[in-house]
Amino acid sequence: MRIQVLTIFPELFERFLATSLVGRAIEKGLLSVAVRDLRDFAPDRHRTVDDEPYGGGGGMVMVAPVWLRAVRALAQGGRPWRVLLSPQGRRLDDARVRELAARGELLLLCGRYEGIDERVRELVVDEEVSIGDYVLSGGELPAMVLIEALSRQVPGVVQLQDSVARDSFRTGLLDHPHYTRPPEVEGLQVPEVLLSGDHAAIERWRELAALEATLRKRPDLLAAAALSPAQRRALDRLGGPPGPGGVAGSRGN
Repeated sequence: MRIQVLTIFPELFERFLATSLVGRAIEKGLLSVAVRDLRDFAPDRHRTVDDEPYGGGGGMVMVAPVWLRAVRALAQGGRPWRVLLSPQGRRLDDARVRELAARGELLLLCGRYEGIDERVRELVVDEEVSIGDYVLSGGELPAMVLIEALSRQVPGVVQLQDSVARDSFRTGLLDHPHYTRPPEVEGLQVPEVLLSGDHAAIERWRELAALEATLRKRPDLLAAAALSPAQRRALDRLGGPPGPGGVAGSRGN
């Protein structure tokens, strides 16, 4: 997978791209991430990338010509899918991450200041992506979030692909709880079934625990989750919300 990033703060990515999962993926040649300084595409000696907004108001706006020059220059070797990180964009979720990963080649645009001239969106942006309904100083942190999520979709990056398949949201549910040594911490015990060696029983426990966690923490996910009939019956016993077929839970809110 090939990712390019346009930003006025390329140094923010240096440590991120050299460490942990992303760093190992790049080192193995499984993932390519190139960070480019937007200022390199500015035509003046001051490397200007912003100007005062038409109509007045506070802050500065990033100028369109520099962005257009940069995006078009980076697309000369191919046609990457161009993503603007923006609080106005579509909310990032696991399904969208997989869709973006399938593109194979992405160009991530990281805005700053009050934003980017609207004509950049109209001329060279394929889609906008948001990591949440809040405002950050720029698109760099959202870009890192997206790169981290995308890297997990590349075959060979995560050694145990079962870990990816079991990740929260992949099944439409949150992940089940995890435990490791010691078996007791301040009076809290590891569930006995996890110590039993009975793999079928452990699998059943994990499935039920994932349902319980989702019902308790993110019940909004259950409406869209593709639950099996057995999972739906288990959720009903837990007092979950009505399913697509109108099966009501045994405990209301």
